[in-house]
Amino acid sequence: MATARFLQIHTLHAYPAALLNRDDAGLAKRIPFGGATRGRVSSQCLKRHWRKADDEWSLAKLGVPMGVRSKEVVARRILDGRDPADPKVKAVADALLKGLYGEKGTDAKNRQALFFGEPEITFLRAEAEKALAEPDAKKAGAAIESFFKDQRANLRALKDGAGLESALFGRMVTSDPAANRDAAIHVAHALTVHTIERELDYMTAVDDLTRREEGDDAGAAGLFDMELTSGLYYGYVVVDVPLLVANLSGEREIAALVVKHLLHLIAKVTPGAKKGSTAPYTHAELILVEAGNRQPRTLANAFRDPVPLKTNRLLDTTVERLAAHLVRLDTAYGEAEARRTLNLSEAPIPAAASLGIVALAEWAAAAVRDGSVA
Repeated sequence: MATARFLQIHTLHAYPAALLNRDDAGLAKRIPFGGATRGRVSSQCLKRHWRKADDEWSLAKLGVPMGVRSKEVVARRILDGRDPADPKVKAVADALLKGLYGEKGTDAKNRQALFFGEPEITFLRAEAEKALAEPDAKKAGAAIESFFKDQRANLRALKDGAGLESALFGRMVTSDPAANRDAAIHVAHALTVHTIERELDYMTAVDDLTRREEGDDAGAAGLFDMELTSGLYYGYVVVDVPLLVANLSGEREIAALVVKHLLHLIAKVTPGAKKGSTAPYTHAELILVEAGNRQPRTLANAFRDPVPLKTNRLLDTTVERLAAHLVRLDTAYGEAEARRTLNLSEAPIPAAASLGIVALAEWAAAAVRDGSVA
């Protein structure tokens, strides 16, 4: 039996002609690794797409309160529908903004986009309503100030008050460090196992109503270009099982369901800009799940030397490289993790029975539910 303190989820996804994640210049994100430039998808991008996925495995279908990240939660959620010009509403809004975002919070430029769970928003709305019942603006604002001074702990003590997403991916509140929440799920930036493959796509927009016989310009109505990349990406996710259970108020069954849903989302939800023009939808071609008690370790170093692109079996070569690296790690440090895999390649993973996605997700969920695996 292996204690399932950590779950490690390794994936390979192949994307042709896509723009999965852009930088500030509109180009595909990239990272140097092993002396070669790789395509990259940021962890923030991956997590947001998993959070917002709307399908049968949506996190919203778990029955645990979700949340929102915003600079505008006071105006758009807590005091939504109230007249911002009303002196009492303004006094309450200013006090809430300072209490939640810091002393300079009344200026949107100085606010951090904070994550609020729906129970927190409901709780804050109730406090705002109490304050608005005061006879004048000064007393209304003072009521909110008193709340933050004397009763702030009530907000943090709410069961699951910070929302499911913060229980999974953490929350940082610079204006109130005690409201921070450690992430139970750690997500690495995905990167290509080979040197980035890229192409600048030249595009034209045609005006459907131009008439050449009437002397209209037959040229394009617009000229554009967009960088496209293709690649086989290695992804890595770690689940700290005890912390996940603790963040979910000790609800181990909910934690197991979270992992079950998350595995489906990791396998099948596609991050991507320009979806309408690239349709970058794909499923994982390898998922390796490891359950164990020792310190996690990425397998990205199997690809520190980039996989050669001049091969007609890129997936098989990549999996062979990953498997060989895993064997070397096992030889050096011992084989301590229980393993299961979904594997579309012809190369086997050592000591890992191959399963379909349904059985693999069930196995991972059982590891969380039981705290151990055979």
